[in-house]
Amino acid sequence: MRTSLRGALLSVLAMVIAACGSTAPTAPAAPITIGVSVSQSGDFSGDGKALVQGYDLWAQDENAKGGLLGHKITMKYVDDTSSTQQVVSNYEGLITRDKVALVFGPFSSLLTIPASTVVARYGYAFPEPAGGGPHVFDRGLTNIFFVQPAAVEDNLVSYTKWLTGLSADQRPTSVAYATQDDPFTQPQVDKAKSLLEAAGIKTAYYRVYPAETTDFTPIALNVVHSQADAVILGTQLPDAVAFAKTFIQQHYNPKTLIETTGPDQGADFSNKLGTNTEGIMVPAGWTANAKAYGNDKFVSEFIAKYGGTAADISADAAEAYSVGQVVDEAATKANSIENAKLISSLHSGTYQTIQGPMAFDSSGKPQGGVGVYIEQWQNGAAIFVYPSSVAAAQPEYPKKPWS
Repeated sequence: MRTSLRGALLSVLAMVIAACGSTAPTAPAAPITIGVSVSQSGDFSGDGKALVQGYDLWAQDENAKGGLLGHKITMKYVDDTSSTQQVVSNYEGLITRDKVALVFGPFSSLLTIPASTVVARYGYAFPEPAGGGPHVFDRGLTNIFFVQPAAVEDNLVSYTKWLTGLSADQRPTSVAYATQDDPFTQPQVDKAKSLLEAAGIKTAYYRVYPAETTDFTPIALNVVHSQADAVILGTQLPDAVAFAKTFIQQHYNPKTLIETTGPDQGADFSNKLGTNTEGIMVPAGWTANAKAYGNDKFVSEFIAKYGGTAADISADAAEAYSVGQVVDEAATKANSIENAKLISSLHSGTYQTIQGPMAFDSSGKPQGGVGVYIEQWQNGAAIFVYPSSVAAAQPEYPKKPWS
């Protein structure tokens, strides 16, 4: 009996050993490279620096937890010099020469539009942080995903709602508009102009200037001479700062001033204007004190990695980090980092980001997100002031005089 039992146990043990011996250890997933064309020089270089900070911080977090589906990540950046020609060449090279596994987007609609065409030709997913102009979505591409809370043309709608909601004795009677001829800035300004004119607020000045403009003083002086109560500017960082400096020199202090980008760039903006950031507004889907998914962790890690304070963080960095977040979630849902599967995955479901939840329609336009709010510099920090559901303070209106 004992011999029979011993034999049976030995047989079972032999089977277990054989089974274990026939199963090879699981090989670790291969490392991958993610390619990005960024503006390390030229007009968008400040924004490019912030994108790199956001992308690198996401890659650091991803690698700390084992990588993207186990694939450790290396980020590869190529300077596009803020050029529409160079950005195309960069993505072509990243995909065909460098054989990167994935690509993330550059800064601006201006660069995203030509870049997305070449990326689509190779069947790559193109999640991108800063290209939301209307023409990004009207070319029939299915691989592009704009990782911000709302389409660009609606960015100033909240601001117009706030202005028109002011009492009759407070509401501005005239507005001056100036904007770059750019697919990011002009659609926002033109929509705001049409909404405010429909509400009976007079246009005192309107100018579209070439995107390659470097001397903004003559245009800024025309805004000053209009003596409009409100000023709405379609700017990037350089012209946002230049307009403000001219207004300060001319002692022109409109009741309200909003710029499409520039004031959302943290220290890159505030270091150039000091206390004169006070009262300047910008449409924004992210702020350092937002309560969105993972934002507290992002802010604390950003300061630990790059220094400064929460007020110094550019919204561009948050938008870039959000690109990584949606890719991580899409890859987990698809159980794959293959581009075709990521594209399919990103076209369904809702993704949690530090900018709030977002989803994408068939063209890659964001749907059902938190929307774009109004941020204002107050006491040395940019904070949400409208709508009241997210406001950390009341809007300062009229804005205080320049110091």
